[in-house]
Amino acid sequence: MKIGVLALQGDFAEHMVALRRIKVETAEVRLPRHLADLDGLIIPGGESTTIGKLAVAYDLMEPLRHFAAEKAIWGTCAGAIFLSKDARRSQPLLEVMDITVERNAFGRQVDSFEIDLEVPAFAKANLDRDVYHAIFIRAPLIESVFGTSSVISALPDGRIVAARQGRLLATSFHPELTADDRFHRFFAWMAKS
Repeated sequence: MKIGVLALQGDFAEHMVALRRIKVETAEVRLPRHLADLDGLIIPGGESTTIGKLAVAYDLMEPLRHFAAEKAIWGTCAGAIFLSKDARRSQPLLEVMDITVERNAFGRQVDSFEIDLEVPAFAKANLDRDVYHAIFIRAPLIESVFGTSSVISALPDGRIVAARQGRLLATSFHPELTADDRFHRFFAWMAKS
C-alpha cells in the first residue's frame, strides 16, 4: 500500500506523518509521473484556488482526473473543494465528485472551531465508532451531495462535513491535525477496496 500526498501547497507534510504513523508508505506528488505507483492520493488543505492553478501549471489536471477514475482520492478542506463538481465560483476544479461546496462557509480564521462528530461509516472499515474530534479551519461546507455521493458525517444541525463517492472521500475538516488516525485508516481501507 502506497498513498501519495499532493505536495503543491498546503499541509501535505502533516498527512505524510499521519500515514507513516499507521505504517502506510507515502510519497510527495508534484508531477504526473509521481502518480504511477500509488494506490491512493490525498489532496491536503491549503488554498484551493492556488492548488488548482498549480495543478494546471504542472499539467496535473488530466492525470489527476484519470487517477480519480481508477483509484482512491481524499480531499481535506481545500482538497474537498478541488474534488467538487461545483464550488460556486470560477476556479480550476477536478470536477470528479458529485458534491457542491461552499468555500469558507464558517467564516474567517478567527471563526475556526473544533467539534465532536458521529461517523457511522467507520463501522464498515472495522474502526471504533466513538465520536471523532474534528478541527475546522476556514472550512468549506459540503452544501449538497448528488449522483452517487453520500453523506458520511454531518454537524449536529445537519450540515454536511464529510462525503464519499466510491473511492472518493471529501472532508471539510483536518484529520491530519489530530492524533486520531481513524480517517487515515478509513481512507487506506477505501484504497484497498
